[in-house]
Amino acid sequence: MRMIDAHCHFDFPRFDGERDEELRRARALGVLGAVIPGVRRPDWERVRRVANAHPGLWYCLGIHPWFVEEHSEGDLQRLESQLASRESACVALGECGLDRLHGSLAEQLPWFEQQVALAARLELPLIVHSVRTHDEIHGALRRANWSGRALIHGFSGSYEQAAKLVGLGCYIGIGGVITHERARKTRETVARLPASCLVLETDAPDMAPAGVASGRNSPVYLPRILETLAELRGVETSALAPDLLANVCSLYGWEEGDLPS
Repeated sequence: MRMIDAHCHFDFPRFDGERDEELRRARALGVLGAVIPGVRRPDWERVRRVANAHPGLWYCLGIHPWFVEEHSEGDLQRLESQLASRESACVALGECGLDRLHGSLAEQLPWFEQQVALAARLELPLIVHSVRTHDEIHGALRRANWSGRALIHGFSGSYEQAAKLVGLGCYIGIGGVITHERARKTRETVARLPASCLVLETDAPDMAPAGVASGRNSPVYLPRILETLAELRGVETSALAPDLLANVCSLYGWEEGDLPS
């Protein structure tokens, strides 16, 4: 089986001194690589440097809702400049979005809307952080007449919310939350959604699967997420994995033949 971790904070200090070994272990399990989202301007260069230092890594640049207060309008201009002249390893805009549990939605929304508009202008996929704001995200994308590709990363919501987002062209990020039996609503949702909209991710080092210590998540646990997803859907992992790989390739605009072997 071949998999891509569509959203992994592999630049975070938790992986310092361990990246080569983590990638070796992940690749031995079929994880071909990972996409690293950028969350704040001071980190963009580190994200780029880590991605370019290891084969099978790509990256995104964006301003996360947790950090909007640290930024100015000039940072949006810098973001546009860097994305407009991006190298091939830079595959999307993000991580951006809304978070009802952290900060003010009124302050976050203009930053999200401006990044949606920027992604549309540059024809880039959008990597979206959404915590208890799926309806607000849907509304913002609809107001913007969004017609591109987007990943609603770490999705935890209802089937109805997911279906509305999929209707706008969004992919639904499937992470470690589904391995927790208490996440009944999310587990039921991912069991019902069409396989064509699902994308695997870890959000490592966060969003740890069941049995993994908080802050110790890793791309090596992506196969466990795949196994749980297949179990919830009542299919074999070998049947589901090719569809999920095709989905992540469609999201990021890759040809499967161009992926690392």
